[in-house]
Amino acid sequence: MRPYIQAHHKDTITNLIKEYENDSRFPGLIIGGSVAKGCARLDSDVDFMIIATDDVYQERNTKGNLFINRTDLATYDGGFVDGKIINMDYLNKVAQYGNEPSRAAFDGAFVGYSRLDNLNTLLSKIPVYPETNHHKRIQSFYAMAFIQHWLMGEADRHSNIYTISRAASQLSLFAGRLILAHNRVLFPYHKWFLHYIEKCANKPKGFIQNITTLIETPSSKTANRLFQSLKDFNDWGVSDHEAYMWFMEDVELSWMNNTTPLEDL
Repeated sequence: MRPYIQAHHKDTITNLIKEYENDSRFPGLIIGGSVAKGCARLDSDVDFMIIATDDVYQERNTKGNLFINRTDLATYDGGFVDGKIINMDYLNKVAQYGNEPSRAAFDGAFVGYSRLDNLNTLLSKIPVYPETNHHKRIQSFYAMAFIQHWLMGEADRHSNIYTISRAASQLSLFAGRLILAHNRVLFPYHKWFLHYIEKCANKPKGFIQNITTLIETPSSKTANRLFQSLKDFNDWGVSDHEAYMWFMEDVELSWMNNTTPLEDL
């Protein structure tokens, strides 16, 4: 077990393993979440993924019962274990073509027990940054950040509080996704977003503070500070005209190609 895991979490994981390691329905257990990532608080729950046999998975899936949440295995006040039931087919698909948040869910994850062949090898293939279309994603994230920066100016000019809030959130998201992609760091979805940006070695000076300030005080001024830091940091290979064209073709007109616009992914 990882040396950085706190004692009460280790004891809870031990209880979790003892509870299921001889259960024929579940031949493997993976520990994930903040405990595995090394950023757990004292009161954090223990997240896990438990691998069911195909028959058991199908039966539980049919009943809409793919979660395990138990307080009796935790050794600390307010603690609990929170698990998702998966199968080997799911793990193989994530390793082959999982999206970034799905892959990031396995970042730091480790095997609690296994009666399966090569589970550790398969697990090591999942939290890997996908290189396919990397350059296109970089340009898409920059174009979206450009549009949200422009939108903030319009929202500010019209004192449209909803659009101001929306543009601040979206600019922060896509500016951050741009930096994550530039560093080839997986996008972990929203809960761990800033934590993963902190892990990026190459980013504009004061980048996280600029995001925080924009969210706390959304305005054209704070939006411009964040966006300008991106422009000064690197030439992203996208002109203003190309950013507008990308937004029109890939967002506003995405329905014509039966695709999902980037801001809805």
